[in-house]
Amino acid sequence: VHKIQLLFNQMKITTDNRRTTVAANERKASSGHTSAAIELADGTIVSGSNQENAAYPSGLCAERTAVFYANSRYPDVPIRRICIVARGTDGKPLHRPIAPCGACRQVLLEAEQRAGHPIEVMLHGTEGTYFIQSIRDLLPLSFDESFL
Repeated sequence: VHKIQLLFNQMKITTDNRRTTVAANERKASSGHTSAAIELADGTIVSGSNQENAAYPSGLCAERTAVFYANSRYPDVPIRRICIVARGTDGKPLHRPIAPCGACRQVLLEAEQRAGHPIEVMLHGTEGTYFIQSIRDLLPLSFDESFL
């Protein structure tokens, strides 16, 4: 337990965001795919993983899987934060964190706009975690409903 605490401290993972990071890692371990976990405003944790499909691009990224599940299961509860954990083609966790694709950034941006507050983004790798205060920071010059 002490060793785990030291690792969390080294990666700057606090008790506030630890549950989300652990859930993302557990989903990755069980699915073997890139995974995401979301903490909702009420503390509920939901997770998702890449949904691969031979008829590419019919699959779906972990981030969107988690967001769409959260929206369908808890439509009135905004997202507080998301943690994304990826693995390499060798099946091992990536050392460096990986960022969401453009489609996932757009979906997260719209979730952030519906929530009316920033969604904290954690990009987790075995060598560290990047903390981004808002999805808007990952999607400058974004397209939103004001353009419709």
